[in-house]
Amino acid sequence: MQWLGRLGPGLLASFAGALLTLSLTPYDIWPAAIASLCLYMGLLRGCSPRRAVLLGWCFGLGQFGTGTSWVYVSIHEHGNASVPLAIFLTALFCMGLALLQALFAWIYTRFLRPHMAGMLVGFPALWVLCEWLRSWLLTGFPWLYIGYASLDTWAEGWVPVIGVYGASLLLAFTASCIYLAWMRRHLQAYLVYGTMVASLWLIGWQLGQARWVAPASADALSVGIVQPNIPQEMKWKREFYQPTLRIFDGLTTELMGKDIILWPEAAIPNYYQNAQGFLLPLARRAFDADSALVTGILWRPEGQRQYFNSIVGLAQGSGVYHKQRLVPFGEYVPLEDWIRGAIDFFDLPMSAFSAGSRAQEPLLLHNFRVSPFICYEIVYPGLVREYARRADLMITISNDAWFGDSIGPLQHLQMARMRALENGRYLIRGTNNGISAIIDERGRIVAEAPQFERLALSGEARVMLGETPFSRIGSMPILVLCALLLAAVLGAGSMGLRLQHD
Repeated sequence: MQWLGRLGPGLLASFAGALLTLSLTPYDIWPAAIASLCLYMGLLRGCSPRRAVLLGWCFGLGQFGTGTSWVYVSIHEHGNASVPLAIFLTALFCMGLALLQALFAWIYTRFLRPHMAGMLVGFPALWVLCEWLRSWLLTGFPWLYIGYASLDTWAEGWVPVIGVYGASLLLAFTASCIYLAWMRRHLQAYLVYGTMVASLWLIGWQLGQARWVAPASADALSVGIVQPNIPQEMKWKREFYQPTLRIFDGLTTELMGKDIILWPEAAIPNYYQNAQGFLLPLARRAFDADSALVTGILWRPEGQRQYFNSIVGLAQGSGVYHKQRLVPFGEYVPLEDWIRGAIDFFDLPMSAFSAGSRAQEPLLLHNFRVSPFICYEIVYPGLVREYARRADLMITISNDAWFGDSIGPLQHLQMARMRALENGRYLIRGTNNGISAIIDERGRIVAEAPQFERLALSGEARVMLGETPFSRIGSMPILVLCALLLAAVLGAGSMGLRLQHD
């Protein structure tokens, strides 16, 4: 019966991980993020490092099992994997990500937890560094950051200053203070920790009143977004190619005369070089209507075997951007020689893209510089900041039809909102089946299209002047601060041990 005693804390840890998902879109119960970390700290209290690994892994299972299980849709519905195989691969994916939480729990209990400072600042600092680790390890998966729960709260005022990692630090520090106040249970603790938390959140509210950027002019740009809502299972079929062209022609005609007309990722299932017969006449019409037409499309340089997932500016727009951050299995296959062809999921349409260069220029739409991002790229704070600094507007295109009616596309939109808020720039988001949207410089959605509807969305965007503090300095100061906090806690801990030995 010993395993029953271990099962209880493991289930509780998984529940705590699932609470984190509730703090994010589409649930948006932001206090759940704080409750999640408080419960996590309580479970790790008095726990050996070895046992903490198991509890951390269970926490990760709850976190990623509820927050990223939408990959099942891609594997089963579009990768043609059987239900048992799709469940197995999805579980394997979530269990692999959960190992990072196991690593977090081991480091925390092994080096930080025995000290009050370790619980107060070591826990949140380590949490943020582990989120950052997840942004680049094995190509990166920067999903489910607790900082996204700060949107639409007083804490979002900090975001243009310290970014999503700083917001994660704030929420994790809030959880540490609440947990320590509860653990000590006396008036002085409530006053001290409560004052620290209240001060930080009140400063966030005050920062939220600041205007870091300003409109370049009183005139707004008119924007049109084509949302074709083409079923993913039909998109790559030869017999649906001409109907696809008619859909785009009809919806684009409704938007002619808009300053910017945006199509989604890989809008036409063909190479740009092979689609000139359709694109050039439409681009001439857009030019005559004084519209910049921007489309996601596949790009294959003449005489070369490689091809790219790209964005192209046409008519009153110019420039080509090739996607840099490719999605594993969706756009390239790791260990391709070993696993391609094993199942249909490893041989999805267009799953052998090449990555674009880091040295790419913004698109030019009319006289405005526009930084483009394709799908997955918008979730990388550093990449977006690097290109947004050189641009007047941001554009992101995606095809979230891969994830059906799961919570994945809604999470994707929330992260896009965070990028707009961090950088103080309007973001125009075009998707195949929703949610297409125009997001202002404060991360607010000012126009959006419902999911799973075919329509032409109209709205306005503004060019903003100036930079947010985050746009100037990026995430590095927060990451350095977290590293210094950990070093200080470890130093204080080793000093305490030496004094005890003396």
